[in-house]
Amino acid sequence: MGKRSTFISFIISISLVLVSACSAEQEKTFAGAVSSAAPEATAAGIKILEKGGNAIDAAIAVSLALGVSEPAGSGIAGQTVMLVHPGGGGKPFVIHGTTWSPRHLPENVTKEQLRYGRTASTVPSTPKVLDLAYRKFGSGNVKWQELVEPAIKVARNGFTVGPFRQKAFRFYGDDLKKQDTAREIFVKSDGTDYQVGEVVRQKKLAKMLEHIAAAGAQDFYTGKIAKDIARDMKENGGWITEEDLARFPEPRIVEPLISSYRGHEVASLPPPFGGWVMIQILNILEQMEQSDLEQDDDRRRLGLLDAMKLAHGTRKNDPVPSFTDYEENISRKISKEEAARLLAAWRDQTGGETTHFSVVDGNGMAVAVTQSIDSYFGSKVAHPDYGFLYNNYMQGFRLKDDGSPYVLKAFEMPYSSMSATILSRNGEAELVLGSPGSARIISAVAQVTSHWVDVKAGVEAAVSAFRVHVVPDNKAYVEGPEVGTELLAGMAKRGFVLKRPKYGVSDSQYDPYFGGVHALAHESNQWTGAADPRRDGLVGIAWKEDLTQ
Repeated sequence: MGKRSTFISFIISISLVLVSACSAEQEKTFAGAVSSAAPEATAAGIKILEKGGNAIDAAIAVSLALGVSEPAGSGIAGQTVMLVHPGGGGKPFVIHGTTWSPRHLPENVTKEQLRYGRTASTVPSTPKVLDLAYRKFGSGNVKWQELVEPAIKVARNGFTVGPFRQKAFRFYGDDLKKQDTAREIFVKSDGTDYQVGEVVRQKKLAKMLEHIAAAGAQDFYTGKIAKDIARDMKENGGWITEEDLARFPEPRIVEPLISSYRGHEVASLPPPFGGWVMIQILNILEQMEQSDLEQDDDRRRLGLLDAMKLAHGTRKNDPVPSFTDYEENISRKISKEEAARLLAAWRDQTGGETTHFSVVDGNGMAVAVTQSIDSYFGSKVAHPDYGFLYNNYMQGFRLKDDGSPYVLKAFEMPYSSMSATILSRNGEAELVLGSPGSARIISAVAQVTSHWVDVKAGVEAAVSAFRVHVVPDNKAYVEGPEVGTELLAGMAKRGFVLKRPKYGVSDSQYDPYFGGVHALAHESNQWTGAADPRRDGLVGIAWKEDLTQ
């Protein structure tokens, strides 16, 4: 058995032990569950739930710890968006944590400037989102300092490198070596990559987190940290200023997009995020015979490819005209009638890096959180004093004015594929999920959702099933060691060209190119979860003493 298989077996075994051992303890009650891409982050969330925190409190602790323990995917200088279902019949809502481009941009910007270095960074939203979530929706049972403390410990004491994180360090090591601070933190002193089982410590980041624990998240925008960020930007040609940080808008509380899929209510993220595309995929799948989707086989994969081609094609060729005034346009795009029209027309013809985690608490509140610094290791540049990586969300803007909202502008929201999603029935959450992976986020969330509803094999099977993805120019990506003959024949009939990802972070079975879904599901009257085998993640179950016994 290889290292990867051993690591996956270890995660599954630990998860089962947590559930079975604690279920047997009659004096303990369920306090919640967490599924995230790093064991250290999951442990942080479980600790907060067992202290009496709610799902929001736990999500804050997971967010901060995940930014430390999975630095390729997210960090405090990135973007965080929360989809919250309060349970108890309450209505879901979104903490709209988009980042924003700087308020002053130079002329003649190049694509290279939008991809790498300090010029690639939008103004981060993560500290603002976490602060607002704590103030407005936290339980009040846990202090802010307690939510930051797990991340401080992981930064100071280090995290143990798992198989996925080792591949990320290996594949992107040369890029990280180009800046002294990034090299000092993420590459070993002898110039080699960190290996599985080795420990990565981030002392500079620990000191910054200690400051945020004491001074509060607002210091990132108006305090000492803000001044140090602006100074670093000015000295190194970046565009973010003290004004950008001080005038960063309060994250808005907005309604999610609402649809349905085979009797389940579906809530997902509004523009500029990718929730509407994911919903359109589900709507197209709902137009198909359910019997064609009930088995995890080639017929199902062909149906998925058809739906993905149509929805991703809509996003490319008929984009949302505005990220703020979108209701009428989106209502048409996510209607069942539009799905039927798209599928009928198609039948007539044919015969990115991020992280996601999910949290629920003992009262039924569910939180789906997607956060990112965009590419693997963001801009590949770290702050020299604080050690955090700047994001590179500026690369989502287009330099050519094509009339879409994706065109580069000062103080504008960047294009994003985030698609955190919650399925519910009768006002109670049933499935909580999301994924990293640029446009593959949309495809991953849609097919895991469909697998859970249509195949009915449980959330672990839904998350671990091999995936597919298609881009509008008919390139089809298929995961797994084999491609079936029925799938190949169907792809040829549809004009799809079979492609394989070219990233260096895959193994022979699973490929992180196809996302990293971390999901929780209410099955057989209890919450269970799945950590994507394409990452180093872990599911944890929280229990607390039942004082009434």
